[in-house]
Amino acid sequence: MADIDFLIVGAGSSGSVLAERLSANGKHKVLVLEAGGTDARFFVHMPLGYGKLFYDKAVNWAYETDADPGLGGNHDYWPRGKILGGSSSINAMVWIRGHRADYDEWGAVGGANWGWDATLAAYRAIEDNEAGADTWRGQGGPLFISANKDGLHPLVRNYLDACAAAGLAETPDFNGAQQEGAGVYQMTIKDGRRNSTARAFLRPARKRPNLEVRTHSHVTRVVFEDRRAVGVEVMRGGVREVIRAREVILAGGAINSPQLLQLSGIGPAEVLSGLGLPVLQDNPHVGGNLNDHQGINYTYRMTVPTYNDLLRPWWGKLRVGLEYLLTRRGVLSKSINHAGGFFRTSPELSRPNMQLYMQAFSTLVPKVGERPLLTPDPFSGLSIGLSNCRPTSRGWLKIRTSDPFAAPQIVGNAFSTDQDVAEMLAAVKFVRKIAAQGPMADVIAEELRPGPAVMSDEDLIADFRVRSGTVYHPSCTCRMGDVVDENLRVKGVEGLRVCDASAFPNLIAGNTNAPAILMGWKGAEVILADQGR
Repeated sequence: MADIDFLIVGAGSSGSVLAERLSANGKHKVLVLEAGGTDARFFVHMPLGYGKLFYDKAVNWAYETDADPGLGGNHDYWPRGKILGGSSSINAMVWIRGHRADYDEWGAVGGANWGWDATLAAYRAIEDNEAGADTWRGQGGPLFISANKDGLHPLVRNYLDACAAAGLAETPDFNGAQQEGAGVYQMTIKDGRRNSTARAFLRPARKRPNLEVRTHSHVTRVVFEDRRAVGVEVMRGGVREVIRAREVILAGGAINSPQLLQLSGIGPAEVLSGLGLPVLQDNPHVGGNLNDHQGINYTYRMTVPTYNDLLRPWWGKLRVGLEYLLTRRGVLSKSINHAGGFFRTSPELSRPNMQLYMQAFSTLVPKVGERPLLTPDPFSGLSIGLSNCRPTSRGWLKIRTSDPFAAPQIVGNAFSTDQDVAEMLAAVKFVRKIAAQGPMADVIAEELRPGPAVMSDEDLIADFRVRSGTVYHPSCTCRMGDVVDENLRVKGVEGLRVCDASAFPNLIAGNTNAPAILMGWKGAEVILADQGR
């Protein structure tokens, strides 16, 4: 493809949306380079199949953090999508926009174009929500959102009633007028199949003659002339080449985008020069401000059947497999997170700071090589998951070497502030309060993790340090205001932008796939408007 107008690095949650939007008017030639391969895989499209993708390096970057004192010295495992659709092709498919105040904070950094009114309008344009259109939801957009009201496990009702008894009332729509409350999660699932950005945005756009997508294309650096990006260097099939373009847009996500900036001479000068790399633009914020949600499960043995009883035995696997293949329905057609919630650990807080996940299954018994969603524990188990929404701890990442194929060093710094520890302590106590209410207590045989022996504050803290880990929402490593401006242009150079979760002004309260898609949608708007196109 000659005379490329926009070269997009990464075909993930943001990159696929960028590709569709930038190519829509037919005026611009768009090239997308994706390091991974096709999303045409059975376990990608089967919603519960994401457990099979958790450790699969064919579709997954499979990063690992340094040993983290905040996690009891454990190394945390960070799966990230290396496939068309990026992490939207391997995630749990929960559709959460975040709290209105999150986008007020975005607007304070990036201006009105990134504030609540503008982002709400964008979300409504993106969505084709099964629940219908209203003040908050959209219908008729390119991304179908399942209302997830049918086929839920019966214990969802027990959970919602227990939350209400504990003081957390039911809310009809986490993306509506009020985020706080307990309820059922909307999902990026359509007709029983994962509705990734590759399916919803990239696949229809690839029919256009002005869009080209190249898979297995690993970009090794951005190429500059003076201080202007003029293309990228890429390895594909063992061949190294330079591809030129009028503008380069990085959409590799919170790990790959800052890594590529650093490899290209943009980042902390002492790090780059120490590795023998020329420093084009000294910016200590590249790879900094790493923000992520930390989560933990409280797990129970139940007196009634859960999905363990269905998914563990061979006959159960056969039953649900046939049901899915024949009807695209059943447990395999959903995420395991049927319900959840948002709550405040203190009534003095103005908005929720914790998120809940109700899972009618458990996986205490490990299975090597996969996240055992399809082979759960050999007893009736249930988990109530929890993650913090507004952590104050910050990590960082940096390249260890000038080798573009080497994973960067990732330092999570989980629970490194007293505030994060105090909030998580209050939160796990609230999980136990939910489990103690009649609708749940009546069907719980015993608490398995952490178990009734773990009661003191000190023991609860020690437990969540050892058992917590990422809920896969790394963000803010090329933060708007620090690394890019409000139009996503990398500061100090020309012709280069970053448009993905790394550019978030803050980490929103909830799952990050929706705001990553929003970033691609709004990013295309500002890119086209900025160039008068």
